[in-house]
Amino acid sequence: MLVIMPVDIQQGLDEWPYWGGDRSTPDFESNVATLLAAARDAGQKLIHVKHNSTNPDSPLRPGQPGNDFKPEARPRDGEPVIGKSVNSAFIGTGLESRLKEMGADRLIIFGLTTQHCVSTTVRMAGNLGFETFLVSDATAAFPIRDANGHVMDAETVHRVHLASIDGEFATVISTQEAVSLIRSAG
Repeated sequence: MLVIMPVDIQQGLDEWPYWGGDRSTPDFESNVATLLAAARDAGQKLIHVKHNSTNPDSPLRPGQPGNDFKPEARPRDGEPVIGKSVNSAFIGTGLESRLKEMGADRLIIFGLTTQHCVSTTVRMAGNLGFETFLVSDATAAFPIRDANGHVMDAETVHRVHLASIDGEFATVISTQEAVSLIRSAG
């Protein structure tokens, strides 16, 4: 069974100064909307993942407006939401058990951010034996600064993380490829 898993598509990730600059993937929101519409139209199972930060300064902390889902990613009634407080959606959440109880063996994952929660969740999904697909153009990254103070732009960060995941932990696909997979599994 195929399960669609949007990860951390929350309003607080729009707060650019907090995250350090412009994000990659300009069509992110429209691609997310396309994927969720395709999944719902095909009757596919969705499990939304939400980051509930324990950092008091984070815009993703519960009770802050930034903790809310972005409009295009809001779960509908009956669609489960898994809350987490670390990078991986599998740590301390019961997600693995829930997926196995559902009979899930394939996952389509996308969301924010490529270099943090998406990457960690995808890597663990692959290691746990799920056939995992990461949607490249429905996932986005922010710039990062290395230990020497060099800033890597968001697009480079995004591409490097996708390249390190593809073929090792997951298959990296586009939104259109994911839509085709969703429809064929329906």
